[in-house]
Amino acid sequence: MTRYLVTGAGGMLGHDLLDVLAGRDVTAATRAELDITDTAKVRDLVEGHDVVLNAAAWTDVDRAESDEAGATAVNGTGVATLATACAAAGARLLHVSTDYVFPGDADAPYAEDAPTAPINAYGRSKLAGERAVLDTLPATGYVVRTAWLYGAHGKSFVATMLRLAGEREFVDVVDDQVGQPTWSRDLAERLIALADGGAPAGVYHGTASGQTSWHGLAEAVFAGAGHDPARVRRTSSEAFKRPAPRPSYSVLGHARWAAAGLAPMRPWHDMLTAALADPAFATRADEAPR
Repeated sequence: MTRYLVTGAGGMLGHDLLDVLAGRDVTAATRAELDITDTAKVRDLVEGHDVVLNAAAWTDVDRAESDEAGATAVNGTGVATLATACAAAGARLLHVSTDYVFPGDADAPYAEDAPTAPINAYGRSKLAGERAVLDTLPATGYVVRTAWLYGAHGKSFVATMLRLAGEREFVDVVDDQVGQPTWSRDLAERLIALADGGAPAGVYHGTASGQTSWHGLAEAVFAGAGHDPARVRRTSSEAFKRPAPRPSYSVLGHARWAAAGLAPMRPWHDMLTAALADPAFATRADEAPR
């Protein structure tokens, strides 16, 4: 029987991974239970497991700009520690990364082997983790890049839009950033399929098919929740200055799924429709912090 370890089990994706793995031999490690920068604890916990699913990460993009060392300690050095422990234990590692390793200046989907060039500290920290996995575990390490993630167990753009729909007459949302909104539940299912399917190691893109802007996503959220999408007004990134620059184009290609014998993930709008119909998601969205 395969023994799984889920790190970052208390987060959005971690919760969904545990749900998908229900009934299997799983060890769940929240951030409070496992600091992935603690070499001894990581080594001891990884021992005895066959598959490690790493959902632990520094996710505060803007704070990474003022504390790149802190972000890299988790997203780079911590991931390297996990990879080294997996190599020693003979375990496979599935590590979740991000579209932010790309510069966001393309006009066609980024292939899995496209050159990386992050434009912010968060992206650089995540790229360090990717390299650690691929260098340390060339035959048993998987990097799965995702983007625009939302789910039932944490803060997200979708949850924020649902809340604002009940608070404001109009919402201004940028229309000059394009990406692939991805439900964390679908990503969790795909990660387990990848772990169980005997797929080749390497880089995969775990994002929904299709693409839209943040404005397009907000309109779809409003409409899906029974609100008038015309209440979502277009604006530009210039109106929302943030410490960390964001890539304007975050669309990822999915060619490597064919090599794994798996179809690409379903379209983003289908995911969103399913998420909005999920009782757990709707409840958590209503509770989203203000």
